[in-house]
Amino acid sequence: MKIAVLGTGMVGETIGSKLAELGHEVKMGSRSATNEKALAWAKKAGSKASVGTFADAAAFGELVFNCTKGDATMAALELAGEANLSGKVLVDVSNPLDFSKGMPPSLLVSNTDSMAEQIQRKFPKAQVVKALNTMNCSVMVTPRQLKDTHQTFLSGNDAQAKAKVRGVLEQFGWTNEEIIDLGDVTTARGTEAWLLLWIRLMGAMKTPTFNLKLVKA
Repeated sequence: MKIAVLGTGMVGETIGSKLAELGHEVKMGSRSATNEKALAWAKKAGSKASVGTFADAAAFGELVFNCTKGDATMAALELAGEANLSGKVLVDVSNPLDFSKGMPPSLLVSNTDSMAEQIQRKFPKAQVVKALNTMNCSVMVTPRQLKDTHQTFLSGNDAQAKAKVRGVLEQFGWTNEEIIDLGDVTTARGTEAWLLLWIRLMGAMKTPTFNLKLVKA
């Protein structure tokens, strides 16, 4: 599959590298087609990897991963272009974290809205699926590094889009039972808000390599 990864940070690099390792053609998008971090990533990721602008990547991909920082997401997607996102599954991995007052961050949007909902409203012809935003990027693509079963979540309005994302997550190593469909895109409010506790847990445990395990009666 041809997949776009928007964002050159740790999340974008990790997801892009895993997708290329799995045999997908991956184009990493940023503001510049000559972005040094993107070019360095492509050199490491191999022949399946390429780089371009946000618009180049979005036009290339059959599936688009938004791995930009939450405070830059809307600007990046506007540069990607509505036409290039139309009709495509847009996997939103971003979190609306506000570091303007230092650590710990607050949320740019919460309670009655979410970043995923804002994206869906702005790009109504895209099929937005919130996924993988509740954990460190190494766990996103290598879930079996944790010794126990654990959970990840999907939020989105389109069942077929969520099924497509589920398929990619299973390629990463998630089992079908570990992937919980929470419902429509409004359920992303919960997974985005989880980051406030996740950051505190990371500090308390002195590691980012952990995840949620749900146990029910």
